[in-house]
Amino acid sequence: MLYVEYWKLNEELIFPEPFAIRQSPIINHLRGMEAKKILLVEDDPNFGSIMKSYLEMNDYKVTLKVDGKQGLSAFRTQPYDICILDVMMPEMDGFTLAREIKKINSMIPFIFLTAKSLKSDMLEGFKTGADDYITKPFDSEVLLYKIAAILKRKSTSGNESENTEFVIGRFSFHYLLRALTIDGQTQTLSPKEAHLLKMLCTVKDGILIRKEALETIWGADNYFNGRSMDVFIARLRKSLKADPSIEIVNIHGNGFRLIAGQKNP
Repeated sequence: MLYVEYWKLNEELIFPEPFAIRQSPIINHLRGMEAKKILLVEDDPNFGSIMKSYLEMNDYKVTLKVDGKQGLSAFRTQPYDICILDVMMPEMDGFTLAREIKKINSMIPFIFLTAKSLKSDMLEGFKTGADDYITKPFDSEVLLYKIAAILKRKSTSGNESENTEFVIGRFSFHYLLRALTIDGQTQTLSPKEAHLLKMLCTVKDGILIRKEALETIWGADNYFNGRSMDVFIARLRKSLKADPSIEIVNIHGNGFRLIAGQKNP
C-alpha cells in the first residue's frame, strides 16, 4: 500500500524514503473492464508524476496537466470518466477549473485532491459539485476505492430501469434530463440536485434517511458531505418555491420528507 505522505521544506515537497509504489488489491476488481480515463491536474511535477504512475499501475489511463488552463484545454479535446483536481494552481485555480468543466459536461464526476484543509475551502469545493474532497497527506488506496465507488455510481445511474419521471405538485420532473418544469418553464438541475430530488420523490411522503442519501450520492456519511447536502437541499427548496404547496421538511436527526399537496387556507 502506498501512503502519499510529504512534508514541506523550503517550499519543496519532500517524500519519505524509501518511497515505493505497489499495486493495490482493488485492481483485482477492475480486471476485464475497459480502462477508465482520468484527467489529473496537479501543479507539483513530483507529486503529479507519482500519482500518475500509481493510477496507471492500477489500470487507469491518466492524462496529467500542470495548471488549470492546460487541464481545461485537455478536457475539451477528449472525453474523460473522472477528473482529479488540485486547488492551488497557476493560471486557473481548481475551483474555477471545475466550474468550467461542468459547463462542458455537467455529469462529469470530480475529486479535489489538495493541501487546502480549511473548512471554508472544503465547503467551496462541495459547492462546485465535487464528488469528494481529499486533503493531503492521504492514503492512496482509499483514493482508489473512492474513485471506483464514484465510477460505479455513475455507471449504475446511467442504467437504471426504475421510474425516472415524477409529478411533484404542479411540477413535472424528468430525472435523466434533470429537467424540472412548471407552467411551461423548465430549469435544469445539477446532477446532485437531480439525484437528491429523485430520492425524495421515490420516498415521497416518507422519510429520506440522511445517512442513506449521503452514502448513495456523496459516497460517505461525514460532516463535510453533510454540509454539502444541506446546501443542495436549500437549492431544491428554492427551485420548488413556485408551488407553495411543496415542502422539503427536516426530520430532526433522521432525514428529509418531500410533501406535495394543497396547503390549508
